[in-house]
Amino acid sequence: MPEYHERLWPTPWIYIASLLLIPASILVLAPVSLPAGIATGVILYLASMGALTLTAPTIEVRAGRFRAGRAEIAVEQLGEAVAADETAARIERGTGLDARAFLVIRGWVRPVVRVPILDPADPAPYWLVSSRRPKELAAAINGSRRPGSEERSV
Repeated sequence: MPEYHERLWPTPWIYIASLLLIPASILVLAPVSLPAGIATGVILYLASMGALTLTAPTIEVRAGRFRAGRAEIAVEQLGEAVAADETAARIERGTGLDARAFLVIRGWVRPVVRVPILDPADPAPYWLVSSRRPKELAAAINGSRRPGSEERSV
């Protein structure tokens, strides 16, 4: 059975751009207290980067289950996963997005994978999941759905 594991860590430019929290805090708090502005800026930066790092979702296909963030579903309930890069991904996240879709997308990861849900009781028609390796994720989901895939992996 194909397995896949990925963590959607923030990209380095997010850490660099967020450094602007420090001078912004200094600018706001300097009339009151320069040390308070510096301390507040550093604390805000560390807190925001810690939050982004700790809440980075995991995308995983393992043991007949597909997990995206905190949600999990059996691969038997999934349709054919389709990877979308560049223009197709922009459309999937924008004008082509169904409001009922379950989303695990991050702005710093542009490619997405669309995974249809076959369960008629599920209110979400599909899951849209960010992935840095969308073709590998789609192949892992599609390979896990095939009957007898458990026997082939032995």
